[in-house]
Amino acid sequence: MNAWYVVHTHPHAEQTALQNLARQGFSAYLPRYLKRRRHARRIEAVARPLFPRYLFVNLDLGKMRWRSIMSTIGVRHLISDGDKPVALPDGIVDEIKAREGEDGMVEMRPEAPFEAGQMVQITAGPMCDAIGMFEGLSDKDRVTVLLDLLGRQLRVKLPATAVAAYV
Repeated sequence: MNAWYVVHTHPHAEQTALQNLARQGFSAYLPRYLKRRRHARRIEAVARPLFPRYLFVNLDLGKMRWRSIMSTIGVRHLISDGDKPVALPDGIVDEIKAREGEDGMVEMRPEAPFEAGQMVQITAGPMCDAIGMFEGLSDKDRVTVLLDLLGRQLRVKLPATAVAAYV
């Protein structure tokens, strides 16, 4: 019976291990995501492994000659319990694959700390104690809040840690 197993790779060798496993006929999967990187005053998106130094391989231990994985270039070892590789629980890899976009990258959707429209209070910074309405996430560490100031709505981006639910 086929199951997914975890392969531990050498540092920065996930892609090498993936290619060499495929050459040997193994079905391997390396989940990746787009990471924002600042370089030379530019922000660019680069593909990075979702789990650095790890990838998954689909095996049937009873039928396949899986021990050759241990000597594959880029592979450090299979995650094992003693002499036998440990299978992942069913559905884990399928859940990761289900989150992939059309570009093959896993979409990283941070969970919103509040519901859109919920009233929040700013707990730090120059607008401390101001009350506003949570609008949404602006990036992975910041939230957007609508404040009512002098009869106008002002959109403010704040660290997620500087906002709490208003009670």
